[in-house]
Amino acid sequence: MNIVCIGGGPAGLYFALLMKQRNPGHQVVVIERNRPYDTFGWGVVFSDQTLGNLVNADETTARSILQSFNHWDDIDVHFKGHTITSGGHGFCGIGRKRLLNILQARCEALGVQLVFETDVLDDQEIAARYDADLVVASDGLNSRVRTRYQDTFQPDIESRYCRFVWLGTKKLFPAFTFAFEETEHGWFQAHAYQYDGDTSTFIIETPDDVWQRAGLDTMSQADAIAFCEKLFAKYLDGQPLLSNSPHLRGSANWIRFPRIVCGSWVHWNTFGDKKVPVVLMGDAAHTAHFSIGSGTKLALEDAIELAQCFDRQGDGNLENILANYEASRSIEVLKIQSAARNSMEWFEHVDRYVGLDPEQFAYSMLTRSQRLSHDNLRVRDPAYVARYEQWIADRAYRQAGLPKPAGEVAPPPMLTPFKLRDTVLPNRIVVSPMAQYSAKDGVPGDYHLVHLGSRAMGGAGLVFAEMTCVSADARITPGCPGLYTPEHTAAWKRIVDFVHANTQAKMAVQLGHAGAKGSTRVAWEGTDKPLVTGNWPLVSASETQYLEGVSQVAFAANRGDLARIKADFVRSTIAAAEAGFDWLELHCAHGYLLSSFISPLTNQRDDEYGGSLENRCRYPLEVFAAIRDVWPADKPISVRISAHDWADGGITPDDAVAIARLFKEAGADMLDCSSGQVTKLEKPVYGRMFQTPFSDRIRNEVGIPTIAVGAIFEADHVNSIIAAGRADLCALARPHLADPAWTQHEAAKLGHFDNVGWPKQYYAGKQQLERNLEREKQVAAQSAGLTPQQIAARLLAE
Repeated sequence: MNIVCIGGGPAGLYFALLMKQRNPGHQVVVIERNRPYDTFGWGVVFSDQTLGNLVNADETTARSILQSFNHWDDIDVHFKGHTITSGGHGFCGIGRKRLLNILQARCEALGVQLVFETDVLDDQEIAARYDADLVVASDGLNSRVRTRYQDTFQPDIESRYCRFVWLGTKKLFPAFTFAFEETEHGWFQAHAYQYDGDTSTFIIETPDDVWQRAGLDTMSQADAIAFCEKLFAKYLDGQPLLSNSPHLRGSANWIRFPRIVCGSWVHWNTFGDKKVPVVLMGDAAHTAHFSIGSGTKLALEDAIELAQCFDRQGDGNLENILANYEASRSIEVLKIQSAARNSMEWFEHVDRYVGLDPEQFAYSMLTRSQRLSHDNLRVRDPAYVARYEQWIADRAYRQAGLPKPAGEVAPPPMLTPFKLRDTVLPNRIVVSPMAQYSAKDGVPGDYHLVHLGSRAMGGAGLVFAEMTCVSADARITPGCPGLYTPEHTAAWKRIVDFVHANTQAKMAVQLGHAGAKGSTRVAWEGTDKPLVTGNWPLVSASETQYLEGVSQVAFAANRGDLARIKADFVRSTIAAAEAGFDWLELHCAHGYLLSSFISPLTNQRDDEYGGSLENRCRYPLEVFAAIRDVWPADKPISVRISAHDWADGGITPDDAVAIARLFKEAGADMLDCSSGQVTKLEKPVYGRMFQTPFSDRIRNEVGIPTIAVGAIFEADHVNSIIAAGRADLCALARPHLADPAWTQHEAAKLGHFDNVGWPKQYYAGKQQLERNLEREKQVAAQSAGLTPQQIAARLLAE
């Protein structure tokens, strides 16, 4: 093949040498606009995993790179006079210039043609000149090739919020160092690491508005460096900060990170009867924020994947090879970009987290991408995690007003107690409200006793009943439970009393009104479809139809309707207190009645309940105030909101923060942060813990406790969320459907048996389980060097 790589950065050079190594018969040329052995930039960072990929791809190149790396394991976080150190991370740094020199030398040794000082203005002319069979566009962030074929590549380029400058220093940092400093203008942060024997990279980052308030936009490069040297003097030990871009004037070396995502990576040109593909690689195809690694890592792994696609495709069909490359590599890049976005947004909003204690601030920073979890940290540095869990537990018991058990190993974060008003939960696990459609005329029966009681006996700290309706015409389906007759109150009291008598769990009721989503069939007969017979009239904020052409049309609530419905909520709240519930939640999410007032997609009113966000929240806030007045003062009320409508013109996360502030001012104790289900036009972006960022933002910007929900299905997820301060409680639905004793089972795996709501009848079994586990640990400690068979024999004998 004749292969042309446009751009002599890591992607182009590495792909060129990999292909030439595989088949010396390939004619491979790399065209670079800069001079030979000339480059810009300081150091780049790889993880140990990336180094392993390089070794597998080309050991000769990897050996040269490894000999030039500076390796370290620790991360140091400096915040408010504290230094928090976590180890076991495995990073390597190398100078960008040294890396390119290694790749250039390897290309030359293999016979790759390197063409320097040639700025490619026309890729088609270059392809014709070299009779190319394949053109690789590795021409960087500002790719001309990507721009030329943008209709094919569909680039989405977004300039992010922070300004950053890439500097160097002769101060050598023994760990990957993150330093945070507050000024009168706002917060600045530095990312620093040593990459060779005498130099470190020193990146300084701050939000654009802080950068402007500090006057850096009008400073000369020298004055800006002096400003930064003074700001971070205590970390530099007298060493100056160095710039390698003297050709840039003023503040031009402070840039905003460009986040690039392309819809497609392959374009085809035709020369006569020959089709020639142009393939994006490296920064031309995608970028990932420097706080999670480097574009260099992605570029090298792009090159490895495309070369391996040629290896795997035996028939040599170029279209299939490139289709497989784009399909496989784009998924991996998307995963990294998603994590990088989380990391980038954390640094863009450092001010959101500065209210955290230094210990939790550091943990939040370490786990910011959601790729590094509590269990990952435990594997990397068990001593750090043990110290942090002790700190979390001490604080939790103190805030709950409980004595910490003496002499015990600290429980994992998910098993620490939590207090809200006078209600104390034994742990942070919540059984989500889950519609079961099994009530008869609104009355919960034996099904609910078993369903809710088994999950309470399974160890969860707080068990929610499903959305409980405040009137017969507030139900979603005829199978939904209610709290609007004395019979309902008595039935709920039976269930609550059972839970209180037999478990440590607390019981919560979620009050709601279905609004335009009411009068439908139970789920297994057709979700959201209207009843065949017996429909009741529907009411909403405005006239609306949830399923266009299918659902009933709900009429706009008038003042009489609003007064009646508010009175229904009050009546149900009083009944919930009589039933003995410990906790009440007001359902203002998912397109139900109160949610329909909040979302502009469902509220087109022109009275005081429509228009601005404050007006749209007015009626839900009036309902909240009314139920708060009659709910016991020592018991909490949470509010569930849809923090994102996932649809154009709907509620955004920015709006959710404002909504949370309004409910906090009204006296809400906690926000339950869900999203979606307001419109069938929604386009959610799903993934692990995909709604947790909403909880994180509301908790730390508004200063109100939160419940995180959505695709939380492992104990590791819960421990990570609670430990990082992204939520105070975690609600799990599907895991509890699959396993009512999910909390007890996960606690047993972690070797911790307290705070999991063991029914008193189970205590003998629990104590025996503890004894068995302790004995297994003792036998294991005594069995060093024994075969598995010998260990098993000893355990059986014991």
